[in-house]
Amino acid sequence: MSRLLRVGSLLALTMALVAAPAANAVEVNPYERGPAPTVASIEASRGYFATAQITVSRSSVSGFGGGTIYYPTDTSQGTFGAMAVVPGYTGTQSSVAWIGPRVASQGFVVFVIDTLSIYDFPPSRGTQLLAALDYLTGQSSVRGRIDSTRLAVAGHSMGGGGSLEAANKRPTLQAAIPLAPWHTTKNWSNVRVPTFIIAGQDDTVASPANHAKPFYDSLTSAPDKAYMELAGASHYFPNSPNTTMAKYMISWSKRFIDNDVRYEQFLCPRPTDSTILRYLDTCPHS
Repeated sequence: MSRLLRVGSLLALTMALVAAPAANAVEVNPYERGPAPTVASIEASRGYFATAQITVSRSSVSGFGGGTIYYPTDTSQGTFGAMAVVPGYTGTQSSVAWIGPRVASQGFVVFVIDTLSIYDFPPSRGTQLLAALDYLTGQSSVRGRIDSTRLAVAGHSMGGGGSLEAANKRPTLQAAIPLAPWHTTKNWSNVRVPTFIIAGQDDTVASPANHAKPFYDSLTSAPDKAYMELAGASHYFPNSPNTTMAKYMISWSKRFIDNDVRYEQFLCPRPTDSTILRYLDTCPHS
């Protein structure tokens, strides 16, 4: 009888070990949104999702200057990650407005904001990005569409410096994307948010050598980071539709806001587009 028991136990253990990989194999990322990506889908001016937009007046909020929310109209796939985007010095939301529907149509809620003053410096812009995210998840009419654990920030110029400020203040963010960032602070070693810095080779306002590249080098605590320098691009490349910027901004957002590893193929191995002068990264990503 004891021998039969031993044989039975061994058989049960063997069956459990065989079954375990099969169970793991069917696990799916609950945050995947939309079909499997292709190069064409991330380069397209609009993604899989139809979008709508809501204007948020300056007078109806506090802590930032209002803005426009772009969001997917589909409610069948669950909640979406969200991103707040801030313009640069003297800029308004209109200067980076194209980012809103382009990123939202890939499966995100995107809030492109105005600042309290067009002359606000990066620390203030960072605080305003966080205030915008808090409004988005706590008071906005689309808050039910948002997963408040999957949030990100992006910004241009002093807004890019502001996105570093926001990431430094709120380590629970899933991603930060500074665009041609400007800041007098060069050391961001305390940032623990996956950060993707995009710079322009011919930027004479926030030159990569004095801003974007030192920022990237200082991100020693970020679990993942990347640096992309666009060939021949000026400081103002984020102010009009830019396919290279958009395709990798979308890929980074999908990979880190949604943990959607289907987009890893566009980031690792590093991109080699003819429009990219230099690309640095921490591949493979954690």
